[in-house]
Formats: sequence, structure tokens, C-alpha cells
Amino acid sequence: MATLLETYVESDALAVAELVQKGEVSPAEVTETAIGVIEQLNPKLNAVIHRLYDMGRAMAAKVDRKAPFAGVPFLAKELASSWKGAPLTNSSRYLKDLVADSDSVSVSRIKAAGLVLLGKSNAPENGWSISTEPKLYGATINPWKEGITAGGSSGGTAAAVASRMVPIGEASDGAGSIRVPASCCGIVGLKPSRGRVTLAPAGDFWYGGAYFLCHSRSVRDTAAYLDAVAGALPGDPYTPPTPPEGWLELSRRAPARLRIGFTVTPANGTPIHPQVKAAVLATAKTLESLGHAVEEHDMAFDANDAWKTYTHMSPVETAAMFDGLAGVIGRPVTREDVEPVTWAVIERGRSISGVEHARDVWKLRELSRTVAEDLAPYDIFITPTLTQLPRPMGYYDMSMTDLDQYNAKWTDAVFAFPFNLSGLPAISLPLGSTPDNIPIGVQLVGRYGDEASVLAVSTQLEQAMPWKDRRPAISA
Repeated sequence: MATLLETYVESDALAVAELVQKGEVSPAEVTETAIGVIEQLNPKLNAVIHRLYDMGRAMAAKVDRKAPFAGVPFLAKELASSWKGAPLTNSSRYLKDLVADSDSVSVSRIKAAGLVLLGKSNAPENGWSISTEPKLYGATINPWKEGITAGGSSGGTAAAVASRMVPIGEASDGAGSIRVPASCCGIVGLKPSRGRVTLAPAGDFWYGGAYFLCHSRSVRDTAAYLDAVAGALPGDPYTPPTPPEGWLELSRRAPARLRIGFTVTPANGTPIHPQVKAAVLATAKTLESLGHAVEEHDMAFDANDAWKTYTHMSPVETAAMFDGLAGVIGRPVTREDVEPVTWAVIERGRSISGVEHARDVWKLRELSRTVAEDLAPYDIFITPTLTQLPRPMGYYDMSMTDLDQYNAKWTDAVFAFPFNLSGLPAISLPLGSTPDNIPIGVQLVGRYGDEASVLAVSTQLEQAMPWKDRRPAISA
């Protein structure tokens, strides 16, 4: 008979919850098993930067065993999400002593779902990197291969989920930060539709450009997590349509014949790695074999101009956030408090006039429409998640002082940010792999509000191109 440790590391989150729900194991036993795995692996990976075991043990003792994720170990991301009593530093020296004094609405829903917090996962300062190498906490290592990025900004969660520390954890995405680390670490990462998960008590981030959800190892876990945390509140600025049934149930239903488009041509004119291209083409061929109508279509979208606008809009909100934090910290932020790229973002934000900012927002709304209209004929649109394989550590260097040069290095994620500004749901699935076992993510994009189709097709691909038995070099 398998030990609890063996069962834990081979199970997704819903399978762990089922053991608890049936009374075969207790939440406390699962919690201690997960703590043991974290203690074993984290010194090698630096994925968990705040161990909150006592909080987790207290939660495990009071778990509702009928909850969908009853007793499942969980990590929250160390960025923006507020969990009462847990650190809230955004990986910044300026906020290093800050502790959350309340729960955000999404955290309240996470707790109600039965998830048990064991720690907070590593993230780059303020989330502005697609690698996870903050100066405050140090770099997260990719469990598949040392020396390459685990992705960012949700790299800590991605490494922890891939290595089996936890089966599921929080992730968030402002320009690819759920999908990029999912690709780098060989797991599942869905960025939902704009407004799908309320940001309350916050009003908005980046005019709907920032999203919160999870990393997992199975499509069904992601669908069940969406069921647990989704929902707008009265007065929220964006309210996507909601299906009459839950996403977990809908994800299990094979879709009818769909019209599917795909591209292997980056919209910014940069090259694509041949192994990435092969993974997308293999996915398109598989979907065709499953009965879908598949055709190639390159996006009608000036990605370079759009990226310039997006990265000119976002510094204003960053500067405003840091100015607002001065009242919490007791003093204004200084150059010495943050990494050079963050300081450059703050200074850029302070230099932009209200008129310029309004023009940027106006233009991004137009670009959003351009993307959605271009892809409207397709039920699902397939792209690479990243155009290149995971970059070496240090490639995305937040010690750079030239913000424009730094932002120009994000070209690999050209297929990520268009769906932040357009609001369309997009998922990265680990459908490819290099000969030396480095994961390659393929992205599926749906129509606004239609996570159901994205998840249903993802389930088909999970069965046709399975990844369950792939294990990274560093793993429990």
C-alpha cells in the first residue's frame, strides 16, 4: 500500500481533498506531509519565502471536510493578495515589515474552499519581471534544470507546484505572470477573463490588466479553483457572463466541433524557437485529429506599439501605489528602498501627465477591441506561451536602470500581454518538451467570458497529450 507521502506527491488537489472528505486521512496528516516536502525541497528551490506552518496547522484543525478543497495544502503569492496575519511585502525592502491586517475577498473564498495556507511563494519585486529573482529573498530555481528561470512573476508558486511541494497555489498575471512560469515549470496556468475574480477591496489594477487565479498540475484543479473564487461584487468595473453550471462540470464535457485558429508567427517580428513552433504545430494537429476545424491565422496586431503603450500606462499606477503606501510605512519611498527597475518605474510614472495617461488608457481600450475582433471568428486560438525556451537566470535583470531597455527584453512574452489588455481568458498547458526535458507551454485563448470552452479543450488535450507522469529533476 502506498504511503501518504507517495499518495500526496502523485495526487492533484481534488484527489487529496477526496481522501480528506472520505475520512481516509486527516487534514493534520496532510498538512504535516506537505510541510515535510517543503522542508526537503525548498532549500534547493527557494520557492517558499515565508513559512506559515502554525497558521496552516490552525486552519487544518478547523477544516470543513465537505469543502471542495478540504485540507489541501496551499501557498499564497507574495504580491498584492492580502491574507490577514501573513506578510505582505511585494518582495520589496520598502515593505519588508508589512503584515496584512485583513483578508481580501478572494482570500476569504480560498479559506471557504478548505485550502490550508502553509506559506507564501516567491515573486519578483512588485511583480514586474517574468523571472523570479528578487534581491530581498533571492532567486527561485527552476526544478527542471538549474540555471534557467522558473518564470515570473508567479515563479515561486510554479516551482512549488511542479516539484510537488503543494498541488495548487496562488498566481497572478499582469503581462503573462501566470502563464509564463506555468510554461517554464511544466504546469497549468489559467488567466481568467477580465473581472472574473473580484479584486475587492481594491478597485482595479491596470484598468483590468491584472488577474488572480492559480497554478496547478491538472485542468480539473484549475476549473474547481475557478468555481471556488470566481465572482464579481456589485459595483465592480467588469462583469463577464457566467455560465449556469460550474466550470469543473463544464470542463468534463467534450466540446462539439470547434473552429480553432493558431499562429506560430510572433506579432512583434521576433524569431520563434523551432522546438516551441513544433509544440504549437503538434497541438494544432492533435486538435484536428479530435475533429475540430483548425486553420492558421496570424494576429492583426501591432505588438511593438501596444507594448510601448501598455508599459507607458502601468508606471502611473505604480507611482500612485507607492505614494499611497507612504502613509502606511510612515515615510515616502526612496531610491534605496527598491530595486533599480522599480525606481525607474516610479520615476516614469511621476513624470507622465494626466492627459498623457488618459490617452494611453484610450488607446489600450482600442487595442483591446482590435485583439478581440481579430480573434472573434475562432472558438479557441492557439499560440506559443513563450516564443523562446526559458532564459538563463539573470536575463531579466531588475538592477538595470534604463526602463526602456529592460522592457524591451520582454519580447519572448509577446503572446501573453495582448490578453491582459483584451481581457480574453488564456491558459498555458505543458504540451511540449525539449529533448533534455525542459517544458514548453502552449497557450489556448477563448472568447471573453468563455473559460468553459478553454477548459473543455484543455481537458481534451490533457487526455490526448498527457503530462501527468512528467517529473522535474528536483521533485518529491
